[in-house]
Amino acid sequence: MENRKLILSFETSCDETSIAVIENGDTILSNIVATQIDSHQRFGGVVPEVASRHHIEQITHCLNEALETAKVDYNDLSAVAVTYGPGLVGSLLIGVTAAKAVAFAHDLPLVPINHMAGHIYAARFVDQFKYPQMALLVSGGHTEIVYIESEYDFKVLGETRDDAAGEAYDKIGRVLGVNYPAGKTIDEWAHEGHDTFNFPRAMEKDDNYDFSFSGLKSSFINTVHNAEQREEKLDTKDLAASFQQSVIDVLASKTERALADYPVKQLVLAGGVAANQGLRDRIEKDLNQKFSNVQLLMAPLKLCGDNAAMIGAAGQVAFDHKKRTDMSLNAVPGLSF
Repeated sequence: MENRKLILSFETSCDETSIAVIENGDTILSNIVATQIDSHQRFGGVVPEVASRHHIEQITHCLNEALETAKVDYNDLSAVAVTYGPGLVGSLLIGVTAAKAVAFAHDLPLVPINHMAGHIYAARFVDQFKYPQMALLVSGGHTEIVYIESEYDFKVLGETRDDAAGEAYDKIGRVLGVNYPAGKTIDEWAHEGHDTFNFPRAMEKDDNYDFSFSGLKSSFINTVHNAEQREEKLDTKDLAASFQQSVIDVLASKTERALADYPVKQLVLAGGVAANQGLRDRIEKDLNQKFSNVQLLMAPLKLCGDNAAMIGAAGQVAFDHKKRTDMSLNAVPGLSF
């Protein structure tokens, strides 16, 4: 097929080694993900040095498997796309170095991708994008509302001033004795409990689109510790439900405010915490009731976490927009839009 465009994409921003081959920006030919969860669970979170070591061990295997699964070789490729930030510097460097090596060895264009743009483009596998568009990005390291006026034109309207939502889930998970990552278990428990603790909804009424979850985390931890000192047993599922309700209320209210102020055709819900069923249900309900003219695009559950397929989807758009870099590309752990 003459117009066939194939992007080989690399994603190593945190603790997933992932390489994918994406056709024409919206078809997944392969999406290999080597997870490290078992290695990090005993530490209660990601250990950067351990993550980097695993990426080194896995990346060649993932590359070979991605090409074999897609039934393509280097001569078929149009470009190489790679996450260069934000993320853990050691992890990012492994992916950037591997992508540069492939691009150099096979004389392919190298396309630098912002990890958060990748999360947005995970939703492109659901439907075509229409602009202007809004994205609610909720992950372990980031919580932000992004306005996308036209293709590959990002404007951050609001972001977290401290802990990201996913980070707060993992921290309260530790208090409840839940293995890392805690989000899925907390979500399941929340559906079986009730919001009886009424934890604070930080910044919910503030006249901006920013978030803060550190106060909620502190309130939760204090509640549990005070009960332990009094030898009082609290209902774990009610604690989970109360915590999650606070997070969802704030995310939903801020998103509603942004949608009212910036009329859009679509809302994208993406990032690791976008797999949370409570959040998905609430955003869908709010849109149906208050913004029925806005199409909701939720990243597929299997593409909410870190993966190279989303980087390939973003990579195709960036490639079409003539985004290129050279062999001086470096990891930028604090990269923003």
